[in-house]
Amino acid sequence: MKITVLGSGGWGTALALLLLDNGNDVTLWSYAEAQAALLEERRENPRLAGVPLPPELKLTASMDCLAESALVVMAVPSFAVRETARRAAPLLRPGTILVSVAKGIERDTALRMTEIIEQETGGNFPVAALSGPSHAEEVGRRTPTGCVAASRDLETARRVQNVFMAPMFRVYTNEDVVGVELGGALKNVLALCCGACDGMGLGDNAKALLMTRGMTEMARLGVALGGRKETFAGLSGMGDLIVTCTSMHSRNRRCGILVGQGKSAQEAMKEVGAVVEGYFAAFSAHQLAEKTGVEMPVCRCAYDVLYGGQTVRSVLERLMRRDKRHEADESWI
Repeated sequence: MKITVLGSGGWGTALALLLLDNGNDVTLWSYAEAQAALLEERRENPRLAGVPLPPELKLTASMDCLAESALVVMAVPSFAVRETARRAAPLLRPGTILVSVAKGIERDTALRMTEIIEQETGGNFPVAALSGPSHAEEVGRRTPTGCVAASRDLETARRVQNVFMAPMFRVYTNEDVVGVELGGALKNVLALCCGACDGMGLGDNAKALLMTRGMTEMARLGVALGGRKETFAGLSGMGDLIVTCTSMHSRNRRCGILVGQGKSAQEAMKEVGAVVEGYFAAFSAHQLAEKTGVEMPVCRCAYDVLYGGQTVRSVLERLMRRDKRHEADESWI
């Protein structure tokens, strides 16, 4: 199958290598000519140091490669999905499967990535989301990983499953694209919070508390928006939350550590040196919570620190002093 991966960051590159291993004809597209030239010269992506790019992997900065593609992977950052989908739309052939692997929610519109792609391509193509606990650094080195392919059309999800399934990359299917995408986006906010815990030296108890209660509010919002609560117990929910909140591969956790150490969000993101999706998702989560009336105290604290100028210490005290509750009153299970 001829496949184009739009976005040559670490995740896009790792997936391009996976798809190449599976016997496909793969082209990796870069937004900038200079990036494509650098990859061609070095045959290695700095985001995946030590992982060679085989000569069979085609590299380009031209979207002309889309014309014959049967499947297109949208691997650009969430803020670039709309523009990229808009540019790609006129070049897609009928029946092309579009797979979103970006984990975010669009600011202001609060749309999920597959919704944006459907808008910009006229709803004329099968669309799926691929999500789960999948650090690019590990997928690029072919370590065991599991993800979920989600689409309202189960047959589309199965087709994506067939394309991506590999000896070290296990793919499940799910029709709950709402839950899968929201889990992938919201866990980034919680990873920022857990990173802040680490940056403040608060220990494992605090992080476990944040992860557990954060999962509750993720699922509560997901159900309010049409998702299924059981999805949040799966790879795109609990699985992705665990890996993102505990690993130093996570940009969101690393950014949170710096915020917990006293740096501003802008300083922390600059030091991380890559897109921190949780920063943008915190704004959208706040929008969605206000719109739906869903209580999200952990995500609200993240919003107040990142956008409202409040200190991590002050919002921590606010969380710990909330009114007494019965745990089952807010359980997601």
